[in-house]
Amino acid sequence: MPTPHNTAKIGEIAKTVLMPGDPLRAKYIAERFLDHPVQFNAVRNMFGYTGTYKGKPVSVMGSGMGMPSIGIYSYELFKFYEVERIIRVGSAGAYSPDLKLFDVMLVANSWSESNYAAAQNGSPDHLIPASPELLRTLRDAARKTGIPLHEGTVHSSDVFYREGGTPFRQILAEHGCLAVEMESFSLFHNARVLGRQAACLLTISDSLVTREETTAEQREKAFTKMMVVALEAL
Repeated sequence: MPTPHNTAKIGEIAKTVLMPGDPLRAKYIAERFLDHPVQFNAVRNMFGYTGTYKGKPVSVMGSGMGMPSIGIYSYELFKFYEVERIIRVGSAGAYSPDLKLFDVMLVANSWSESNYAAAQNGSPDHLIPASPELLRTLRDAARKTGIPLHEGTVHSSDVFYREGGTPFRQILAEHGCLAVEMESFSLFHNARVLGRQAACLLTISDSLVTREETTAEQREKAFTKMMVVALEAL
């Protein structure tokens, strides 16, 4: 049945969902890559679509920004819509000088100082791994497509504008975080709590090292390599 945030009916969402933060990126993926996409949600303009990719059913839906937002949408997909796996396809800021604009990162672990897990079910964990099976599948898909991946730990932050600036060199040194984003920690937590699978592919949209950054249009439409890897993993 529909939730307060999703008007889809049971069966209208595929078992695998690609989840960008930007709902317009979800629309772009559906129109660019999927055959016969059908929109299943527009509540709060959080667009969701189901179609097929090379004959395989797949859905794509925006998550919004931050852990509370993706926490709501991913929990509902897992719990109420019987979704088995969610692959976040998002953007990230580089902490490591080895990551350049438009590079693709596969998140092996998500580290956060957030209290999301503690608030959600009392978990004390601040480092949560992606689902091993999905990691293997995404690695295989990247090899087959010839798209290089950087793999490692990401910093999943509650804060975009941090007073005094982000101590990214310290976070890189102490926690091994190669980049920063704002959603994977709660996604991985929800998957673990509900016995589902979750993974995260990120395209580097800016660098805290070099201060380079991409445009809003590029973030919506030019991050296609991670989309191809996620879809080929089907």
